[in-house]
Amino acid sequence: MSQRNIAVTDQVTAPAGEAVSADCPLREVLALIGDKWSAQVLVELGAGPRRFTQLERAIEGVSRRMLTLSLRNLERNGLVTRTVYPDAPPSVEYATTALIEEIREPLEALSAWARRTGPAIAAARHAYDTRSPT
Repeated sequence: MSQRNIAVTDQVTAPAGEAVSADCPLREVLALIGDKWSAQVLVELGAGPRRFTQLERAIEGVSRRMLTLSLRNLERNGLVTRTVYPDAPPSVEYATTALIEEIREPLEALSAWARRTGPAIAAARHAYDTRSPT
């Protein structure tokens, strides 16, 4: 592994003995798919397998580092697979696993809702900020 990727790997690796919380599985799942980039990665992969650069171009604003962290975390939790093809140079493809199938439709609906209501939310935020003392 190259020197620049070691730090990224260390950030994805869980502390020893970490387990999924049986007390609050919803919190665990929301933490997994609810961060800034993971939901977007899963929605994009819903259209089919993608290479890293395809994902990077499709997800506006994501840095290479954050995309790498998100993909590794999703792979670690069994939601994404990473397949390396021994081409020259090697190519890597990411795809969702069967675990994501049940939530794919709600994720896509949430994504569509966010695109539809984004301007209304921004307008409401602006209206609130202009009438509220800071």
